[in-house]
Amino acid sequence: MSTLGKVTGIVSNLVTVQVDGPVAENELCHINLRGTDLLAEVIKVNGDKASVQVFESTRGLRGGDQVVFLGRMLEATLGPGLLSSIYDGLQNDLTTMDGVFLKRGEYTDPLNHETKWDFTPLAQSGDKVVAADWLGEVKEGWLPHKIMVPFSFKGTYTVKEVVPAGQYTIDDTIATLIDEEGAEVKVTMTQKWPVKVAIKGYKEKPRPQKIMETGVRVIDSFDPIAEGGTGFIPGPFGCGKTVLQHAIAKQGEADVIVMAACGERANEVVEIFTEFPELIDPHTGRHLMERTTIICNTSNMPVAAREASVYTAMTICEYYRAMGLRCLLLADSTSRWAQALREMSNRMEELPGADAFPVDLSSIISNFYARAGMVVLNNGQTGAVTFIGTVSPAGGNLKEPVTESTKKAARCFYALEQNRADQKRYPAVNPIESYSKYLEYPEIVSYLDEKIEKGWVEKVSRAKTLVLRGKEMADQINILGDDGVPMSYHESFWKSELIDYAFLQQDAFDAVDSLCPLERQKYMLDLILEICDRSFSFDNYEDCRAYFKRLINVLRQMNYCKWGSEEFNNYRAQLNSILDENGN
Repeated sequence: MSTLGKVTGIVSNLVTVQVDGPVAENELCHINLRGTDLLAEVIKVNGDKASVQVFESTRGLRGGDQVVFLGRMLEATLGPGLLSSIYDGLQNDLTTMDGVFLKRGEYTDPLNHETKWDFTPLAQSGDKVVAADWLGEVKEGWLPHKIMVPFSFKGTYTVKEVVPAGQYTIDDTIATLIDEEGAEVKVTMTQKWPVKVAIKGYKEKPRPQKIMETGVRVIDSFDPIAEGGTGFIPGPFGCGKTVLQHAIAKQGEADVIVMAACGERANEVVEIFTEFPELIDPHTGRHLMERTTIICNTSNMPVAAREASVYTAMTICEYYRAMGLRCLLLADSTSRWAQALREMSNRMEELPGADAFPVDLSSIISNFYARAGMVVLNNGQTGAVTFIGTVSPAGGNLKEPVTESTKKAARCFYALEQNRADQKRYPAVNPIESYSKYLEYPEIVSYLDEKIEKGWVEKVSRAKTLVLRGKEMADQINILGDDGVPMSYHESFWKSELIDYAFLQQDAFDAVDSLCPLERQKYMLDLILEICDRSFSFDNYEDCRAYFKRLINVLRQMNYCKWGSEEFNNYRAQLNSILDENGN
């Protein structure tokens, strides 16, 4: 029998409930608002009082309104049809709702129950299976969508029957299993899983073994992110966080992309809706939206749904990872999620931490980031969830609590800098402040040695040193003046500018330069470092500046040309001609 309660206090979307039986944290409940059921989640239990966060507007709610506890957590519905969909944090399908806004108490079904899928069996009668084992597959777009033993099943099951190949809806029984006690269990194409509990359907979770190529030079070469790794992009407003995330989504080596807009402004979310269906996947030539799911929760939606949106997005990624697919989760922005946590913490009058954020903010972020990773499935195949979140620190302060807490959890740090953005140096990633801890992994170093060349990490480290030295020389020139420093200072500065302009900067909207394969990145970096190794002779700093500007112009033009084309080779010859004028 369901536990009941009644409303005794209301502070915005935080409602205090007097309960008449046992309830648990994270349990869902319905609050009856004159015939309309508002969905809410228990976030704290203190004796016979429960604090619940309501996923809807609480306007009109009164003390004494009835509450019914549902005995389950917030769950995601998992099955064929998730891709190409647009959901809110509660997994309401926003493409099927009536009107512009969802009405209070109105919830749409996330999956289409009428669509028939071409099912192919993979398991046979008599097979022994456990949770997350594959029973069959359907084609979702061009991706193989595995139908699995539900993650909630415990112990070993015996396959009694799997339906033959044919067309079935998601509600049709596709397999009958027998549990350890001899009872029959029917399995359909769908299952539910609580979003705040990590899906465990794998054998082991080793360290990442390879990098995820993004086509962005400052990431792939300078600070690569591993497949199954974690990273975050902090930076002030207007520095290009969203554009960089879109470039990674479009070009990254991933089978499935999940975009979580948690608390972004409505106009930015609308941009995602309008742009993504038009984007073409450079790897397959098909529409990018065919392998993308969007979870959106704009800033004017209730704060409780911001938290739900990131957990729902991660659960969908873990579901596809259990199929042996590579998933990329992009969250924009986790600062709004943290602000929602702060609002709820303050309303419950909890002891505040730094900047009034919850004292356990760091552990909440760490636990969430820990759900990403590469896994080895029960059948020996691998799947991965790569997670990249953005952080929008107030005033661009990278020392604020959300950024500092995320730094402890994420292995890659891509610091966007206001000064670089103001100078139109995009992507505005600071090459000195940013880092990738995956370069410390022997597995990743060995992969890069084999994939690119032996000693690639040392070569990139040399390029970073040149950039750092150039910044130091620029500081000296600014203090002492152009004539107050030796010519070698100017030469070091312009060599770092050569790396910056011709390699680190990249045009996300150019058909050629937006996607730079590793092979081409190696060619360009080798060419630039070869120039930097030369010794030059200049009479004055104006000649030095003019000479390097000519080199930069030619190298940048090469980035816009198809590799190996006649135009590319002409610019290469022009570069050689300029180099012959000076230097050894």
